[in-house]
Amino acid sequence: MKWLKTTFAVLLLLFITVEIYLAASDKLFVNYVIAGTLLKGKTGPDIDELNDFPSRKLESHKPTPWPKHTAYGKVAPAPELLAKAMEFETTALVLIKNDSLLFEDYRGFGEVHQVSNSFSMAKSITAALIGIALKDGLINSLDDALGKYIPEFNTEKYSKITLKHLLWMGSGLDFHESYGDPFGWPAKAYYGKDVNATVINPDISLEPGIQYVYKGGDTQLLGIVLNKVSGKSVAEFATEKLWKPLNAEDAAYWSLDTENGMEKVSCCFYATARDFARLGSLYLHKGNWNGNQLIDTSFIEASLKAAPLQNLDGNAVTNYGYQWWLTQHKGLDVFYARGIRGQYIFCIPEKNLVLVRLGHRRASKTGDELPEDGKVYLDMALEMGKN
Repeated sequence: MKWLKTTFAVLLLLFITVEIYLAASDKLFVNYVIAGTLLKGKTGPDIDELNDFPSRKLESHKPTPWPKHTAYGKVAPAPELLAKAMEFETTALVLIKNDSLLFEDYRGFGEVHQVSNSFSMAKSITAALIGIALKDGLINSLDDALGKYIPEFNTEKYSKITLKHLLWMGSGLDFHESYGDPFGWPAKAYYGKDVNATVINPDISLEPGIQYVYKGGDTQLLGIVLNKVSGKSVAEFATEKLWKPLNAEDAAYWSLDTENGMEKVSCCFYATARDFARLGSLYLHKGNWNGNQLIDTSFIEASLKAAPLQNLDGNAVTNYGYQWWLTQHKGLDVFYARGIRGQYIFCIPEKNLVLVRLGHRRASKTGDELPEDGKVYLDMALEMGKN
């Protein structure tokens, strides 16, 4: 039994050494990464983790279901397209045409009112809230220096960074963001105790306003700005200025960190597929919802133009605006929000279509292009939208 005691002692010493290292390097959040993934048989975060974190509820006001299209119940995706969609564990599909519900399918959820994590679609929601704050005069200009709103950035080091740079992902800030790294910014922001602390006093690796680099840290800074200018939590501001005016059918939820109750605004907004479609429709109608101008048209138009920045390869950015993605499909302009597990809000202005897809997986991709599964959902929308 001596060897057993020796082995236990060695393992205990190794564990203590690792914990001391993690504590000294501010990486104790890795324990939560392991507990939330490997110990649950997962390789990463998933869409159904609302109860794993504290959250703030966004109540609706006068919930109003989508009116049903005259062709509702009469259209369906081509079997081969639906089969491809289900290969990626699709949980919900909702198609809106001409402001009416044309098609919906929840075979992965089995429940119309089931909420799902949006992951990075939350970045597009955060951008919308910035547009609302701008319209309401809480933000003077998108060209304002970040330091005007966050004291820690009111220094010479950060003086060139503007709110517009954050919207474009062109701040030049280095958050050491890597989605495959358990020590990286996304893991620390998702599983850590203090999400705002992850974006304070970062290094600057690039000249602000020159190059685009996709990173959630820029979005989290926008969340801090919203909190400061509104004097409310981001979820409270979103409830008052977005969710209630949209007459959302169901409540939504925004996951919080455990230390300060701050919304993790680059991810972790939970809602139903029907209600995610409202955000797409709002942008499709240039910020107007049933006659109520929630966001200025000029902000929406600027949101859906490619950022005047360069990619790291030196080419001009063509596929990203104010936290919304841009692409073309079969000759049609498309703008969309997307999340890492294949969450999408696709908007096809020329056809007046909004398609929401939720699920557990997406196709692999290289760089920032639209993953191949996204093209499947766009084909679905165009096919069914002919009716």
